[in-house]
Amino acid sequence: MNTGSNEPGEVAVASDETETEEVHGEQHRGLGSRAPEFIKARRVLHVSWQVGVFIIGLAVVVAGIIMLPLPGPGWVVIFGGMAIWATEFVWAQLVLRWTKRKVTEAAQRALDPKVRRRNIILTTIGLVIVGVLVGIYVWKFGIVMPWKIENQ
Repeated sequence: MNTGSNEPGEVAVASDETETEEVHGEQHRGLGSRAPEFIKARRVLHVSWQVGVFIIGLAVVVAGIIMLPLPGPGWVVIFGGMAIWATEFVWAQLVLRWTKRKVTEAAQRALDPKVRRRNIILTTIGLVIVGVLVGIYVWKFGIVMPWKIENQ
């Protein structure tokens, strides 16, 4: 993998065996910077562009990490930040390709009839257990709210 060049205007490009193959009707685009040619032709502008893209991507990824324990689409935002980074950095492009491949494999496994049947059975058993526990709680303690509404 080529990690860079000392020549101005050249961009890091990694070799990829699947570049010329077509996958699902679309051709893979080469790895490397997606910056406009005007910016890539000037080393200072290109580095400034990459720093800006990195900072924006970092802000989005950090926002996604904050959303993981809080309400919000944490993982979606994290992958959005990775997609921002992937516009300029080869390592982020490779991570996104790997992630897409793994998600596709997991989706295919989830569609397997045996796996679906197992998941349905486990979900049903879990719901029955939760229902029994809620029923026991209501039978033992009744429906009592944990706060005092009648005082207000």
